[in-house]
Amino acid sequence: MNYRFPEGFWWGSAISGPQTEGRIKDDGKGDNIWDYWYREDPSLFFDQVGPEETSAVYSHYKEDIQLMKATGHNSMRTSIQWSRLFPEGRGEINQKAVTFYNNYIDELIANDIEPFINLYHFDMPLALQEIGGWENKEVVEAYVNYAKTCFELFGDRVKKWFTHNEPIVPVEGGYLYKFHYPAVVDMKRAVQVAYHESLASAKAIKVYRDLNLDGEIGIILNLTPSYPRDANNPEDVKAASLADAFFNRSFLDPAIRGIFPEDLVSLLKDLDYLPDYTAEELAIIKENTIDLLGINYYQPRRIKQKESSERLSDKPMPDDYFDNYIWPDRKMNPYRGWEIYEKGIYDCLINVRDHYGNIPCFISENGMGVEGEAKFKNADGMIEDDYRIDFLKGHLTYVHQAIEEGCNVKGYHLWTCMDNWSWMNAYKNRYGLISVDLDNDKKRTIKKSGYWFKEVSDRNGF
Repeated sequence: MNYRFPEGFWWGSAISGPQTEGRIKDDGKGDNIWDYWYREDPSLFFDQVGPEETSAVYSHYKEDIQLMKATGHNSMRTSIQWSRLFPEGRGEINQKAVTFYNNYIDELIANDIEPFINLYHFDMPLALQEIGGWENKEVVEAYVNYAKTCFELFGDRVKKWFTHNEPIVPVEGGYLYKFHYPAVVDMKRAVQVAYHESLASAKAIKVYRDLNLDGEIGIILNLTPSYPRDANNPEDVKAASLADAFFNRSFLDPAIRGIFPEDLVSLLKDLDYLPDYTAEELAIIKENTIDLLGINYYQPRRIKQKESSERLSDKPMPDDYFDNYIWPDRKMNPYRGWEIYEKGIYDCLINVRDHYGNIPCFISENGMGVEGEAKFKNADGMIEDDYRIDFLKGHLTYVHQAIEEGCNVKGYHLWTCMDNWSWMNAYKNRYGLISVDLDNDKKRTIKKSGYWFKEVSDRNGF
């Protein structure tokens, strides 16, 4: 089969500031929650590798952009680090950061790679976390000021903006399941955080439109389709639908429709867990919906009705309403412990076509993390990652099918361009088209998948 993609399709990858830039002496960056958490307890991080390490893009960006070019990028998403631009989250701007981001953006454009810029990628400035982070409305206002500053500084050249990457993750990680700082388990606080992220997003969109800039603004959501164990069992179906409300529609609906899902609101009302909100804020969310949706897809969620008596907390949790189910026919990525289900990417796109007005969208992340990739090195030192090529082909085949069936898909960005630091996992699972050798001055080497991706981009298909 020959798969051809639409003219002008975006081929590239996604990275983030905190996972790639690193820190050097006197760069002026303030601490964010990751810098702090690592200092407090390095043992939480795989091999005790912290965020100062990362991939040193701050000092290697020119070389890295040449490697992006060599691996077929015509576009690339990264994020600005809030704590780099505003060391305290608000107040004084760090001019060294302005210079760095200007140079980075200009270098991308000079190499025909369009910069897609995201504003928040899990990296709350520590000074703002100390007053409650996303639980505090003051932080929403600080974020809106930060967003406005970015639009004014870089919006003449950057035409694709995103308010958040995976806003459900700070909710899950920070306030439900303890894999991000502040690692508390409190669904009521989690709800307030989620609400403030949606409000911050809508307010930033309003500011962007008020500035009359020539571009588009959207959000990046990780959509994890919820499949019931038995589609003919009403209890399984209801459980899957609630899981979908918690983890997908909680952000999809306000971002695209400007309202929150009724089933979720009614459940939170019953629990007395509705967030603090005002009618004026709901109007802002209603009136400032996105232009463009980024979809991060990695794995499905398999759900059955609640059967276990096990509880994660003595207070209500999303998991009180469903159990996870292991599908007997599943195919696994044994390294990451995630199910590989290529059709899920198609189901996400069809859902957006049928239930969200077929809004312009793109695959903003999709990829395969593998531990110990050095064992796949050939005699020339290149990693032969055929498993990654197969993974990408399988997913791209379904993206192509969705486009053939009328989905408004503009591009495909994989996670990620080069191996990068990934929160508590650090460098445990590698996702890149390019390997980064931590023991050898961060030497970059293109993997087999990188050469394959270049061919796909050049041919606009495979």
